[in-house]
Amino acid sequence: MTGADVLLLALGAVAVGAGVLVVTTKHLVRAGLYLVVCLGALAGDFLVLSAELVAWVQVLIYVGAVVVLLLFAVMLTRAPIGVSDDLDRPGWPAALIGGGAGLGLTVLLVDAYRWSTVTLPAAGTAERLGEQIFQSWVLPFEVLSVLLLSALVGAVVLSRPDIGRPAPQRDDTAVDLIDSESGRRR
Repeated sequence: MTGADVLLLALGAVAVGAGVLVVTTKHLVRAGLYLVVCLGALAGDFLVLSAELVAWVQVLIYVGAVVVLLLFAVMLTRAPIGVSDDLDRPGWPAALIGGGAGLGLTVLLVDAYRWSTVTLPAAGTAERLGEQIFQSWVLPFEVLSVLLLSALVGAVVLSRPDIGRPAPQRDDTAVDLIDSESGRRR
């Protein structure tokens, strides 16, 4: 076992541990910060695997943008920052479903690849990746940007109580008496 293998396993353990903390914590802001740790550990895994471009895209897009957007949405909507009773649900159904899905995927993967070897394609460059993203994948890229923009606009609308509500009606029966000399109401 080489040093890279040990580092890969350690970063994987950090990512799994932070992922478990994301779904088990009762603090919404802490869940967002644990998500930062999880995604950072995944970026470290990509660095160990010599995929520097994917690692920095992971840091810039997921850690830098998505998590910041999540935390801004929490702050703008005035969501509870402390312990929330809404997040205190029994965990055994989720653990059962997650464990079953993980077991099913493991069985599927072992059955599909048993003892076969997979040939790896030639190493890619940033130029080839850019060509693929902006030629073949430009529509999903733009749809994702519109989705993130609509989430941000929705958070702003939810945080402003005056948007979407009718203006309070003035009572026309009450007459304001204004003193003609001072301009003050009586």
